[in-house]
Amino acid sequence: MITICIGYDYKESVAYHALCQSIMDNASGPVRFVPINLQNLPMFERERDDKQSTDFSFSRFLTPYLCDYQGIALFMDCDIVCVGDVYEILKEVDGSAVQVVKHHYTPRTAKKFLGNIQSVYPKKNWSSVMLFDCSQCKVLTPEYVNWASGMLLHQFMWTESVGSLEPKWNYLVGEDQPECSPVLIHYTLGGPYFTEYQDCEYSSQWFSAFQRAVNCAQ
Repeated sequence: MITICIGYDYKESVAYHALCQSIMDNASGPVRFVPINLQNLPMFERERDDKQSTDFSFSRFLTPYLCDYQGIALFMDCDIVCVGDVYEILKEVDGSAVQVVKHHYTPRTAKKFLGNIQSVYPKKNWSSVMLFDCSQCKVLTPEYVNWASGMLLHQFMWTESVGSLEPKWNYLVGEDQPECSPVLIHYTLGGPYFTEYQDCEYSSQWFSAFQRAVNCAQ
């Protein structure tokens, strides 16, 4: 069974549920979902600052801790839809402590969803999809995640073992991306559930997952 930790923010709760639906629809085996929801994480005591666009900006790094530092676990932001078999990512496990899509780009906009400032920094969006070998990430204790700077965490200064994933595992909608057939489509500027982004690239895939998530047979 693959464990998938997903960032949860009440302002985008619909995104969390649509993502879970899209993963289940395409997975070739069972999946275990763990919402990274601050309401359920009493060990996370870090105060939110103005630069955080979501509740899980830092709590995402608790993924190995929540998995008891065992096995392989996948973290992803909630503003994503899955259009392929998430189990295929396991074929890319290379023994690194963590693997990410190593984007090399500068955001094209100054702001993103809900008027949030679009911060620019090295390794932008690397941490939005992370494949952890949890046993190699024991430095990511609640205490460390509570005090470590954004630079230490998001630029992976906590490890020297950062492997690569193929671009299809974190395709950034609205940004310059290499050509690929995406599996994880990331609406990093704003999901189709926000009015101003409802016609963005790959919006139909998100709405399809959403409709399946709210389906109720009569």
